[in-house]
Amino acid sequence: MIEIAGNSYSLDDPMVMAGLIGAGVVLLILVLLFLALRAANRSARMAEPLAQQMAVLGQSVQQLSLGQEQLRGGLQHVSDTQANAQVQVIQTVEARLSAVQQHMNDRLADNAMKSARALAEMQERMKETLHGTSKQTATSLTQLQERLAAIDKAQDNITKLSGDVLSLQDILSNKQTRGAFGEIQLNDIVSKALPSDSYVLQATLSNGRRADCLIRLPNPPGPIVIDSKFPLEAYEALVGAGNDMELKAAVQMFRTTVRKHITDISTKYILDGETADGALMFLPSEAVYAELHAKFPELVQESFAKRVWIVSPTTCMATLNTMRAILKDARMREQAGAIRKELGLLHKDVERLGDRVANLDRHFGQAAKDISEIKISAEKAGRRAQRLDNFDFEELAPEDRANVVPLGKTEG
Repeated sequence: MIEIAGNSYSLDDPMVMAGLIGAGVVLLILVLLFLALRAANRSARMAEPLAQQMAVLGQSVQQLSLGQEQLRGGLQHVSDTQANAQVQVIQTVEARLSAVQQHMNDRLADNAMKSARALAEMQERMKETLHGTSKQTATSLTQLQERLAAIDKAQDNITKLSGDVLSLQDILSNKQTRGAFGEIQLNDIVSKALPSDSYVLQATLSNGRRADCLIRLPNPPGPIVIDSKFPLEAYEALVGAGNDMELKAAVQMFRTTVRKHITDISTKYILDGETADGALMFLPSEAVYAELHAKFPELVQESFAKRVWIVSPTTCMATLNTMRAILKDARMREQAGAIRKELGLLHKDVERLGDRVANLDRHFGQAAKDISEIKISAEKAGRRAQRLDNFDFEELAPEDRANVVPLGKTEG
């Protein structure tokens, strides 16, 4: 970089290099001219051709000076142009920087507004979420309290049920109360299956024995007794046997107890001419009934032989439904005569109704005939009235006047 008269010139610039080369050439010419002038004093006479060349060289140097001036002007113009271009570039860069800065400010403001809006929306959503969560939490707590209350109620029911179970165990541990338990269950089943007038509870027979229930079936088969038996001790011993000896003793106890119940029912509640040729033994436990039929089939066969039919609550209900059908059929047979009588009366009523309908039909026929004759008479009277209305006395012929009916005075 070279500074000349306050202006900076780059050595890489072609114009500057051309100027330097020109300046070097001029300097070289001046040196040669100086050397020539020194030699001119020595060889004045021999320098005439050289003088001519020097004159030509002087002209060339003058032309070089003019070129140098032109070069200096071009360099100045280039420097001014470069300065103006630099100023314009600086102004353009500043304008673009200002525009970019403004755009950045606008973007930052827009981003700030969007961020504020998004933050507000997020806060609102968080508020709604927290409100919903708190509401759900309150609902869940309410439901939890309700469930805890239900659990407390269920616990109370369980406690009460435990007491009831203990009471039931106390009831079943006593023979009298256990018998009452079986009778109550039997009464409940019978009352649901049969009409109230078809059975008697605690019926006393002619032999003085009292049966738990007497079903009034028609002959045959006749009234049949149902007696409740509950061999609970023998069943519990059978189920709770811990070894073969205890099991053998429990089996013998269960067989003896059930056989005694079968014999008692057969001898006490089957009476010739008074009851049916058989009776029912009601076991109020399905478990005892299943154990009896599964492991003691000989007892079941023995009960069949003694005409004692063993039933459980389920089979008792089925048996009573069959008895209900028998009672219904018997009552239908009892009412057959009354039904035939009512059918005869109904037949007579129908015949009487037919006669009355025939009479009414004749009346309607006569009335229709009378109405037809009345219509004919009315039509004749209408035609006569029309002729009288159109009659003109002035147009009567002399020979027709004799046919005119004279008007008499009306009686007042």
